[in-house]
Amino acid sequence: MFDTPLRKIKDQVGNPLARRLSHVSPTTVSLLGLIIALLAAWCAYRQIYFAAFALWILNRVLDGLDGLLARLHNKQSDFGGYVDILTDFVAYAALPIGLVAGSPSTERYLALAFMLASFYVNTASWMYLAAILEKRALHGSDTQTTIVMPAGLIGGFETIIVFGVFTLFPAHLTILYTIFTILVFITIAQRLIWAKRILT
Repeated sequence: MFDTPLRKIKDQVGNPLARRLSHVSPTTVSLLGLIIALLAAWCAYRQIYFAAFALWILNRVLDGLDGLLARLHNKQSDFGGYVDILTDFVAYAALPIGLVAGSPSTERYLALAFMLASFYVNTASWMYLAAILEKRALHGSDTQTTIVMPAGLIGGFETIIVFGVFTLFPAHLTILYTIFTILVFITIAQRLIWAKRILT
């Protein structure tokens, strides 16, 4: 929901660092972020929650840095964008799984299953729609991501905040996962309504 308005602020904050890293490949940053995400999931599994939180935030910083590097130093590529989104989705799955695996219960595994199912449907809701928008050339001229990502209630910024809450309040995972699942399904409904209006 806040991704687009916050992107300019994020770029302004990250610009000084990105300018000094002209020799670094954006894809390398994406892969480093993947390693950090897996370490965050491992810390969550080991119930080292503050470390999991810190590593999650670092992962998200690196996720913002790779795209900024690509744009700032004219290193944008379709392959780089593809690697970026793949590493993001590994991170989005690994941390919730690590949290539940480290402190399992039937209720938590069910909440996790429903949440991951919502991610699965949500992915289809924006990726297929993004492909249609590209096909129809309905993307805006200011698009800064590899493909158009139609906005909704839950986006990248909201996911950063909510996953951070997961790591800081692991005793409440069942209810937190359930609430987030509901919000993701609301986002899916938003996109469906938007698509009906724009595409028909």
